Amino acid sequence: MAEIALFHSVLGVRPGVHEAAQRLRAAGHEVLVVDQYDGRVFDDYEEAGRYVEEIGYPALMGRALEAVEPLRDGFVAAGFSNGAGMAEHVATQRTCGGVLLFSGALPLAVLGGVAWRAGTPAQIHYAQDDPFRRQEWIDALVADITASGSRVEVFDHPGSGHLFTDPSLPGEHDPLAAASLWERAEAFCRDTARGTCGT
Repeated sequence: MAEIALFHSVLGVRPGVHEAAQRLRAAGHEVLVVDQYDGRVFDDYEEAGRYVEEIGYPALMGRALEAVEPLRDGFVAAGFSNGAGMAEHVATQRTCGGVLLFSGALPLAVLGGVAWRAGTPAQIHYAQDDPFRRQEWIDALVADITASGSRVEVFDHPGSGHLFTDPSLPGEHDPLAAASLWERAEAFCRDTARGTCGT
């Protein structure tokens, strides 16, 4: 099945990231959970954001590429929120079989104006009323991916939770929306492993 690099959100490798990895492994995939914070985890978005600013995005992007060095070309880059940006960056620098973006999407101009690699399909998931959602960024990324000739799907899930797949965040977790996301994401990974995702 697929080989997947999974990047955490700005809050770090919370229980929801581990649960996501376990779910994907149970479906037969190999999952590398990338920890860019060396084990540090946050409960507060503002505090986590300050920590990210201390590290700096260039350093985080460098760590993301270092983490996937052992993976063979064709792996799936996946990430939550800030980690979605890391997955995008990796996908512009490596040959990925696909990209899964959960509650995060950055226009490529934000990543330095690099081009999306042709033949790299993507799936984008958001809660409809996510307070961090920027529709103009989603639209710009969709346009970037489409311009490369690659396929992109966008799924809007009911609710307002940002990290709505994470049961350890009861104020955000939405079991029904999470089930819908994982059904589609697992199908995407299966298709990637078979080489049919971009068709």
